[in-house]
Amino acid sequence: MLLAGAVCLSCLLIHSPGWAQAGSEREPVRYVGGVSIDPVPHDGRLRPPVGVANYQTFRANRTHPDRAEGFGWTYNHAPMLVYWNDTFYQEYLSNPVDEHIAPGHTLIVASRDGRDWSKPAVVFPAYEPPKGVAVPKGYHGYMMHQRMGFFVAPDGRLLALAFYGHAEDPFGPGGIGRVVREIYKDGTFGPIYFIRYASHGKWNEKNTSYPFYTRSSDAGFVAACEAFLSNRLMMLQCRDEDPGPKDFYPVKGDVEALSYYHRKDGKVVALWKWAMCALSADEGLTFSKPVKASTFTTDGAKAWGQKTQDGRYAIVYVPTTHSEHRYPLAMVTGDDGIIFDDLLVVHGEVPPRRFFGRWKDYGPQYVRGIEEGNGVPPDGAMWITYSVNKEDMWVSRIPVPVRYRVEGPVEDDFNRMETGGHIPGWNIYSPKWAPVRIVEYPSAHEKSLELRDEDPYDYAKAVRVFQEGVRAEISATVLARQADKGLLDIEALDRFGHRPVRLRFDSDGQIKAFVRGAWTNLQIYKPETWHKVDIAVNASPDGYFSVMIDGRNVLDRALLAEAVLSVERLSFRTGPYRDWPTRETDNEAKHPPLEGADDPAPVIVYNVRDVRAAAAT
Repeated sequence: MLLAGAVCLSCLLIHSPGWAQAGSEREPVRYVGGVSIDPVPHDGRLRPPVGVANYQTFRANRTHPDRAEGFGWTYNHAPMLVYWNDTFYQEYLSNPVDEHIAPGHTLIVASRDGRDWSKPAVVFPAYEPPKGVAVPKGYHGYMMHQRMGFFVAPDGRLLALAFYGHAEDPFGPGGIGRVVREIYKDGTFGPIYFIRYASHGKWNEKNTSYPFYTRSSDAGFVAACEAFLSNRLMMLQCRDEDPGPKDFYPVKGDVEALSYYHRKDGKVVALWKWAMCALSADEGLTFSKPVKASTFTTDGAKAWGQKTQDGRYAIVYVPTTHSEHRYPLAMVTGDDGIIFDDLLVVHGEVPPRRFFGRWKDYGPQYVRGIEEGNGVPPDGAMWITYSVNKEDMWVSRIPVPVRYRVEGPVEDDFNRMETGGHIPGWNIYSPKWAPVRIVEYPSAHEKSLELRDEDPYDYAKAVRVFQEGVRAEISATVLARQADKGLLDIEALDRFGHRPVRLRFDSDGQIKAFVRGAWTNLQIYKPETWHKVDIAVNASPDGYFSVMIDGRNVLDRALLAEAVLSVERLSFRTGPYRDWPTRETDNEAKHPPLEGADDPAPVIVYNVRDVRAAAAT
């Protein structure tokens, strides 16, 4: 019994607006790491998960459409991903120049291994209305907009889905309906049907261009469509375009772009843009009131959550509220789907935006992964997809379990690795025109890591994480196929991405080091010649580094380019370090296409082998 005037502490805690128990309806998820990004560098000064590979799946090209998707459209965004029939499929939507400006269509690319991707194929073409049906007043043509793209039915069929609406506002009254077609095992597509008409209009078979799915003579296809319509969690992703009649969806409020996963206790965690989240204990029949996860700093660039194949959990998102500058793409991990830690950078590169377009924000964004039930890649890794600059499509392969430290010496023998396969322990950034691969060079019995680059506005990059230490001994054998163009930067980095040691195979045939604010010649190099480079680093407060090339001492105890307390990464990059765009770059400032962006640059190639790194604290 409480005395008069006494206070019930537990009651205060329960009802206090500042209190929430992690994992409860008031705080479904919580980030406890305390690390946040530095907003200046593109990688946020975050550590990467060891072994992440970024692969570009599609590179836009306006003047040479045959080198892209055949149309030359340069607004490309909102990708989705599925793994089915031993194949990755990526769906994305596209407009000629601007977001939400007609016309629009949806395309699909496919890959057996996640590295090499097919030329895009149109899965849902630009909408053509039936004769006599006009664009309603206040709209300006037709576009596509969808928050989900694939569904693997209980019988194993794969459905592709998308949504047709009116430009510039396809939501609510502007919607027409959701369409569906089957993807067959040979990669071809079945007929297009409407699977659901927008509920805020009078759309039906008579005034739309495709029949309703129940018209199909394929009973299995009809059953697959009905399985999708009865899947509450899958359908909840469709709420954004068409909120449905009153009480059709169990979630109320201003939330967008659902991602969901099941916790170990069976509850569903729902994540939306702007760090909104909620819980469901009945498979999506009802949800708690959406609340903002106060420990997650993010914007409208979407978030993705999932259970990984090692039984842990990951959330991938853009940890900034600068909505026009959406970088870096980062992740946190946890054991129970409630508490998350270790903010790490998954994609920290922001190349120049080659083509202006309305609302084309900078950076990697709109991340999606493989939804529960939509396939499990056999390599055990976590796969995600996203657009960069709303222009090009990418995927990332994240090895599981996720780790950011390496213990013990690194001794990489590329002969033991699969030609053209994944590169264990290496973080690679591999654009279509600047791939990073294991190749049989100089022979099938002497493989090497190859960085090839013919992209005029991007580069190839490969990074090896090694054991962090104040002192480090690093070596690699490097060959340049040319000595009169291009460059290869070789750098030692600390945990924050600072670059205390900088070497360069430069376009004038010189190997150089960055010393006291300037590039200093060390020795000449010749094409098709292997050079063994040894670097000794002392990262103490008055740190220095020394360099040997081919066994000859060419630089002794030079001051570090910037002070650090340790080193832990070795980086190879076929272009200079970049820090543009910045957070001040106006994403709506019109500019012409970057000169020569659609034509390959003269190719440059570098090969690396015999990488060694050992650190001592």
